[in-house]
Amino acid sequence: MTQVAQRHEVTRQQIYKWRHELKKKGLWSPTAGAVFFPLGIPVAARVPVMEPLTAETPPSSVVELRLRDGRSLHFDSAMDPAALTSLIRAVEAA
Repeated sequence: MTQVAQRHEVTRQQIYKWRHELKKKGLWSPTAGAVFFPLGIPVAARVPVMEPLTAETPPSSVVELRLRDGRSLHFDSAMDPAALTSLIRAVEAA
């Protein structure tokens, strides 16, 4: 147990807590042992990354953005934010 905890940088107490919770839910039996599934975790962050749950992408629409000096931009709502920022800066600088 100590080696597993050290390898995954958790405490032994955390592993025992997880095991106790699984037993309470009837998901782990001491006689059957435990089954481990690999989980992809980014090494740098060491935090599981979850993709946001979206049923479907909302339809895009035309957006009008009014800038200083009476200028306005018309663009699709699905436009890349970085590209939009660059476009606004270019128009404001002109």
